[in-house]
Amino acid sequence: MPNGAHARISTLNSGASGSGPEAPLIDFDGPRARFFVFGGLMTNDLIAKAAIDRRLAEIITPVIEDLGYELVRIRLMSGKATTLQIMADRPDGGIEVDDCAAISNAVSATLDVEDPILDAYTLEVSSPGIDRPLTRLKDFDMFEGYEAKLETADLIDGRRRFKGELAGIEDDEVLINIEEHGETVTIGLKFDWLSDAKLVLTDDLIKEMLRQRKAAGVLNEDAFDDIETEGSAEGTAGSEEENK
Repeated sequence: MPNGAHARISTLNSGASGSGPEAPLIDFDGPRARFFVFGGLMTNDLIAKAAIDRRLAEIITPVIEDLGYELVRIRLMSGKATTLQIMADRPDGGIEVDDCAAISNAVSATLDVEDPILDAYTLEVSSPGIDRPLTRLKDFDMFEGYEAKLETADLIDGRRRFKGELAGIEDDEVLINIEEHGETVTIGLKFDWLSDAKLVLTDDLIKEMLRQRKAAGVLNEDAFDDIETEGSAEGTAGSEEENK
């Protein structure tokens, strides 16, 4: 069942080179990931991972922002076919199919001129979805109180994976409540340590998303009947490895 807006177009390219009592706070020190600045625009590994992704982000970010949206993530996927996947959103959240189509048209026109991709490719523009990736520091503040999975590029206190309830942000740190030895503790991870981060699909998250869409007058409740949360999936297929 689709959980977000999505638009897809195919583009032929001739090519040229070219988010009660307080738990104790634990601070971890560790290596820092990289941020990249292109022409005054700053991106990070969560938004654009590979060099070509960063180059494409440099090209399309001004286009998307001029339309009133924000780039959430971009990936150029290669294989039997090449696909450029773009996730975008409104600054305050909430993007529909028509929005994705508008972004697709504008981005396609710009890429036709800039011509940064050598091969024929398919352009896909979508919303981040319910269990969205968290790629900007503000995402972790916006979704405080919801469950998430975080992964760091290097070991932090002997581990890379952290699963728990987001507890907001503090300066450049992402706070998350995790279970340690039967107790809930809050740990602080530098935002630029993160190599992957996404929300966990839970009943509470779905209810909040439906509430927001209903308030915005764009809710089709029938479209969400078959959504299966991570908890319900585990109940059917067995428990997943802890914090994986």
